[in-house]
Amino acid sequence: MALLGHDRYCDEIITQTDLLRELLKGADLSADVPTCPGWTLAGLVRHIGGNLRTGETAVRTGETIDDPGKQVPGVAGPDGDDPAELDAWLAEGAARYAGTLREAGPDAEARIWTFQGSTAFWVRRGLHDLAIHRADAAAAVGAGYTLAPEVAADAVDELLELFRGQQAGGSPGLAELRGPGRSIHLHATDTGAELDAEWLIEFGADGFTWRRGHAKATVALRGPLTDVLRVLYRRLPADSERVEVLGEAALLDFWLERASLG
Repeated sequence: MALLGHDRYCDEIITQTDLLRELLKGADLSADVPTCPGWTLAGLVRHIGGNLRTGETAVRTGETIDDPGKQVPGVAGPDGDDPAELDAWLAEGAARYAGTLREAGPDAEARIWTFQGSTAFWVRRGLHDLAIHRADAAAAVGAGYTLAPEVAADAVDELLELFRGQQAGGSPGLAELRGPGRSIHLHATDTGAELDAEWLIEFGADGFTWRRGHAKATVALRGPLTDVLRVLYRRLPADSERVEVLGEAALLDFWLERASLG
């Protein structure tokens, strides 16, 4: 279940974009992004901005977007990697995305590639894609990274929901995440009890299930909520000193090797 209301998701698109833009001021946009091998910061900006424009166009026009390069004007961004032009292009894309999806409300539908979803789905997906890519940019420029606790907790929920849906859809890697008697506990150590930032992932004969809550498990991943999120997104290694792994670390590694949006 989504933690944030539709308007908050739309607001956060702008907030996360502005934080990213601030992070990139004065940065060398030709620098490599260590958490996205093969990408530069300029490429990361184009990826984010292109996704925002693709989503906005699909919602606004009601058309299936199966080739953004042909169907979405300006999706590739400005010619060259001038920082000021890329910054303005990114800001404009975020404003359009947030404005169009806010106006559409949470119950409209859009289809991109083969994925059909409500605007509630797309604005949530857009937010968390943007938030984790801001972590990528922070890693590239050597900056710190923080995320509002309720946004980070919702990002964990959404990621687990996506994995569960992909497993049900027959994803080969996720199909291996089964087998009764094994479980993973995620435990944020820096949030209040009201957020309930703990999760239990249980492997079963037909796949895995998950729920919020505290329970003993085969392996536990503990640490600040944002760092737990980064481990799940494979932006932070599980053996980082920022988090703690208790129990059978091999099971967590098994999960991380197979559970990916890439």
